[in-house]
Amino acid sequence: MPTLEEVPYDGFIERTKRLGLEALLREVKEVLSGFDLRILEKKDSNGGAALRELIDGRFVAAGGWTKIQSGGIDWTKCHRVNGTQVCLGIEIQVSARSDMLVMDIDHLRQAVIDGKIDVCVLAVPSDTLAVFLTDRAPSLSDAKRHIVMARAEEMPLLLIGITHDRPGEALAKRRKRSAP
Repeated sequence: MPTLEEVPYDGFIERTKRLGLEALLREVKEVLSGFDLRILEKKDSNGGAALRELIDGRFVAAGGWTKIQSGGIDWTKCHRVNGTQVCLGIEIQVSARSDMLVMDIDHLRQAVIDGKIDVCVLAVPSDTLAVFLTDRAPSLSDAKRHIVMARAEEMPLLLIGITHDRPGEALAKRRKRSAP
């Protein structure tokens, strides 16, 4: 099972408890860690897109999560108690350039501002895993830096770094488009 390194910001843990979102947070952690993740432990040898597809498939299998393809939060799920709805949103960035983290943070911030979610999660490869993914994959350190640059430390945000289980076969890389 992958291990998760967690960095909470702006009362995320307390807010999650107060709003009764602990079960959804446990579900997020299970989706991100409840499987066998083996990779080739060689620099730039594993495809981030394959990891992303695996994680997305786990959210689908968990059920009840809503996915937005582009321009919004990757996955959201809400919990309703006594007519009140509270929601958690997650952005996953394992396969694009690290500078795309700025857009993920912006999507999360806008969703909180718009009242679409109450707490947010940003999941990225740990510093250890990022080395073994394709060139320019984001890492936990990159995400921490982008959170500060985007002044997002005051968002109810949980940053999660994902670390693989152990060595194995390489995750397939996507073929790059060839010039016409």
